[in-house]
Amino acid sequence: MRLAVPANILALREPIRIAWDSMRVHKLRTFLTLLGIILSVSTLIMVISMIEGTNLYIQNTVANLGADVFLVNQYGIIPDRKSFLKAQRHNKVITYEDFEYLRDTMKLPKAVGLETRRTGLLRFGTESMEDVDVRGVTSNIGDMDVEEPDAGRYITDADDSHRSEAALIGTDVVSRLFPGRDPMGKYISIDGRPFLIVGIAKPIGTILGQSQDNFIYIPIQTFLKIYGSNNNGMSVNIQARGPEWSLQTQEEARTLMRVRRHLGPGEDDTFGISSAAGILDIWHNISSAIEAGMVGVVSVFLVIGGVVIMNVMLTSVTERTREIGIRKSLGARRNDILLQFLFESAMMSAMGGILGVLIAGSFSKLIGATTSIPMNMPLYAVIIAITVSTLVGLFFGIYPARKAARLDPIEAMRHE
Repeated sequence: MRLAVPANILALREPIRIAWDSMRVHKLRTFLTLLGIILSVSTLIMVISMIEGTNLYIQNTVANLGADVFLVNQYGIIPDRKSFLKAQRHNKVITYEDFEYLRDTMKLPKAVGLETRRTGLLRFGTESMEDVDVRGVTSNIGDMDVEEPDAGRYITDADDSHRSEAALIGTDVVSRLFPGRDPMGKYISIDGRPFLIVGIAKPIGTILGQSQDNFIYIPIQTFLKIYGSNNNGMSVNIQARGPEWSLQTQEEARTLMRVRRHLGPGEDDTFGISSAAGILDIWHNISSAIEAGMVGVVSVFLVIGGVVIMNVMLTSVTERTREIGIRKSLGARRNDILLQFLFESAMMSAMGGILGVLIAGSFSKLIGATTSIPMNMPLYAVIIAITVSTLVGLFFGIYPARKAARLDPIEAMRHE
């Protein structure tokens, strides 16, 4: 038993076929007409893919301070230059005594640790490596941080209490100083002092070309013994008991630090608090501004592409005036002619959107595979791009289609 095809679908089949035949006959003209749409859509998809990829990267790696972890440090998250200048004048460094105070006084956290850092010079044999991130840590930082041992172990309480020269190194250090060799159990020089390598961290990767694996961890007490406590890089890492405790724990830390620094009710904090949510908020504000700017630029190009489509369709109406007259004399109605040219305009524009998506998808995969730029093409961007490009074709095809539909059949048939 054959299913009956609805009459409205049958009515659309003929204008779609005619529109397709017209585009197929004039391939080069169709492609040149769609070039503006293709470039606009591909540019928009590429920008959205880069922003979405970076969003995921920051969410999974950069902003992932660890499970429910936030930092108490000197500056916190500073959104603009004015705030930074104010913080430089106003904020005070975090000290080891601040860490001990929070560790011994706070009631809500799951753990309280300390991390400090500076750059140092590493040597092994005849090889050297400058500007390496030397980080002094308490042992519980290993339970909070994104860096995990791939081989060996993390810094322990025993390492810290004995001020031992133990080190966990990043993969950049391994590839630079130990090519083709196992660094475990070997001694590496940090600013002229020998340290035993007890662990190798799992690779993290890069963010926008900046490596995240150029580091070496040592016990915090060893760090303070070598470099002293007068540095600006200390941050207290605090882990809440769970997501539902995060805000309460942050508020407890803020209250205690204000009490410790004798700050009155109207005075600003002289320290900062950094959390993954705060980092993501700043990035989302930046990416939203970039997206809005790109949408504005792409919209201009889409309008230009639409005007080109309208001009080409007007030319097509002039070229096919006699054809229109013959069709009308054979019984074609105004709506039939109108639909024919509207479908041709919409199909061309939709095809330009599809080609733009395919080109952007190919370039996104190529860039993601060959560079450190994270790319992720979301489905919603594809749907929006194709829908908008189709609507552009429909909008700018209305005038040529109405002009074709209003042609007098007798005059049209006389046209040469």
